[in-house]
Amino acid sequence: MSRSKPFSLISLSGATTKSYNATINRLSSEGAFSDVLLTYSSMLSTGTPPDAHTFPSLLKACTYLDLFSHGLSFHQRVIVDGYSSDAYIASSLISFYSKFGHTQTARKVFDRMTERNIFPWTAMIGCYTRAGELDVAFSMYDMMRHQGVHPNPVTVLGLLSGVLELVHLQCLHACVIRYGFGSDLALANSLLNVYCKCGRVEDAHVFFELMEERDVISWNSLVSGYAQVGNIREVMQILIRMKTNGIEPDEQTFVPFVSAAAMQNELRLGKLVHGHILRAGLDLNSNIETSLIGMYLKCRNVSSAFRMFEGLMHNKDVFTWSAMISGLVQNDCADMAIAIFRRMVKSKVMPSTATISSVLAACAELGSFSQGASVHGYILRQRIKLDVPSQNSLVTMYAKCGHLEQSCSVFDRMSSRDTVSWNAIVSGHAQNGHLCKALLLFNEMRETLQRPDSITFVSLLQACAAIGALHQGKWIHSFVTRSCLGPCISIDTALVDMYSKCGDLGSAQKCFDRMPQQDLVSWSSIIAGYGSHGKGETALRMYNEFLLSGIRPNHVIYLLILSACSHNGLVSQGLSLFHSMTKDWGIEPRLQHRACVVDLLSRAGRVEEAYDFYKRTFLEPSMDVLGMILDACRKTGNVEVGDIVGREIVKLKPENAENYVQLSHSYASMKKWDGVGEVWNQMKSLHLKKQPGWSFIELNGTITTFFTHHSSHPQFEEIMLVLKFLGAKMTKLDIHDIIIPPEEEG
Repeated sequence: MSRSKPFSLISLSGATTKSYNATINRLSSEGAFSDVLLTYSSMLSTGTPPDAHTFPSLLKACTYLDLFSHGLSFHQRVIVDGYSSDAYIASSLISFYSKFGHTQTARKVFDRMTERNIFPWTAMIGCYTRAGELDVAFSMYDMMRHQGVHPNPVTVLGLLSGVLELVHLQCLHACVIRYGFGSDLALANSLLNVYCKCGRVEDAHVFFELMEERDVISWNSLVSGYAQVGNIREVMQILIRMKTNGIEPDEQTFVPFVSAAAMQNELRLGKLVHGHILRAGLDLNSNIETSLIGMYLKCRNVSSAFRMFEGLMHNKDVFTWSAMISGLVQNDCADMAIAIFRRMVKSKVMPSTATISSVLAACAELGSFSQGASVHGYILRQRIKLDVPSQNSLVTMYAKCGHLEQSCSVFDRMSSRDTVSWNAIVSGHAQNGHLCKALLLFNEMRETLQRPDSITFVSLLQACAAIGALHQGKWIHSFVTRSCLGPCISIDTALVDMYSKCGDLGSAQKCFDRMPQQDLVSWSSIIAGYGSHGKGETALRMYNEFLLSGIRPNHVIYLLILSACSHNGLVSQGLSLFHSMTKDWGIEPRLQHRACVVDLLSRAGRVEEAYDFYKRTFLEPSMDVLGMILDACRKTGNVEVGDIVGREIVKLKPENAENYVQLSHSYASMKKWDGVGEVWNQMKSLHLKKQPGWSFIELNGTITTFFTHHSSHPQFEEIMLVLKFLGAKMTKLDIHDIIIPPEEEG
């Protein structure tokens, strides 16, 4: 509507309050709220006084245009002009204050009224419902009926909008029947929708069949209800009935259908719905386009999602951008997600906190500190106010990039923290090897009365497993038991993994046996534990038990059992398992599986077979695998194969000093001194220097590192004395056992 139309009254002689009110009310009903205020300004400039019929539309305009201060001015004018007791104006004031979140002020307006009809009651009940104070809203509803004021359909609609529990819904349904509102289609649709939201889809269907009248909204509500519970068959039946009844589906019919396809990872169904939308010639609004993009990404069809996203041209809102970025992160396409975020920023679309969380997750996945810091800088420059979830993402990003100082800085500045916040900072320290600090933060978390969850304990147990901190792992285990968190498959699996990696296989087996059910990860943990601690036969027995459980093996569990065979000299079993991957389960062996077979044969001294297998199965040369064969050649004295493998390694020109050192040792064992000199010269020309060997021990949560030929440890002399003492004792024991065998002693 043109802005000049409201001023047309100025030119009319004898313009009255009534004529101005008619124009204001017409503009309000058309949604031209700016023109409502301009007309009121014109009204005042002509000296025409407003009356009680003027203010409701003005207050409505202030609500929609977010002009709280203007609304306050109108309230003052209402008081000055003596219209405070008008029920219609009071209702408008209550709605105005309610929309701006001023529930107490709305209640004051209500309480000051000398007489109240249904309108202020309805407005006040709606105000409490919108504020989430449903109990107070129902109390007001009971008070209204007690005072002899009967509800109307709008009153019940206001209450229904906040209902989440079945008991409240059934109460309101009874009121609808009692007061004869059953024929009100908007109210019936709202009841139908709330039944679905409460998970009572079958009750919703019964109510749907009893409805006197139905429109497309009724059908859509039922479609949405069945889609939410994943009943695709029933959704299809409803769509067929819609067409039979002459109801044409609209865009909103298909949004929940698309969401259901995404929820069940049914790509074929999602494509079918997409095709139906296109054939029906429906206008694809932003909502349904975003749903389709989300569906393709959830079904891991990134190319289709990307094509659709690119096809939107300039019609991309913040939800579309966010869906694309979030979906790419979930599909392990973090680099693409960051690229899309850059395009979003360039297109001048302001990201939401959900967008920020997703792009920070992408930076964390890549471990890219520079890009994560850049996003943080953008947040600060744009003065974007982050909510708790996005602040949590920022803490996680810095921690995963190894910058704990920045992670702690963000965490310390958070005015509000939830369990996820504490998990982010605790797991950040744990994953970066700072177990002591992680445990201190864990205690702080408990002091703030934040209840640790499975994620908290899993991150701490993983940290204990990584450094072999058995004592701390046992403490966490006892805390889990006292917290009554079980049974929890993720915690139970982390316990099995921790005990296995700390070498306490008895406790690992006990934890495994106590699990109500085991999944693929828990079986993998126990098999890996036995395999890495020289219990190859037990690992094989556990693998056979795993197969009997009916769980389908994957490439990870095959890698673990092949590694167990390799480290325990179980050659025939390992080769048999390798062949069963493809033959029995259709799993294509990856590079790691083939490398395990080479290692298996090499450790068994079957060097020629190992090299032959390498040449047959490795299309691209692998430095690490050639190194395995070279080590085996050195140990078995196989000069011929060792010479061939050595030449292949030299041709590859490795950039790792360890490869050259390994090669020089091999040449030395074969007394090929020219080769040794050539290798060392090549290392010097490439400026390569081998890092010294090192190991570490954990004692009371502190990790101490030892390097080869280093004497910088403050207790070096004491350590050497103890080692010499232990060495002498061990030597003496060995001599004693040789002279007097243990079985003859005593």
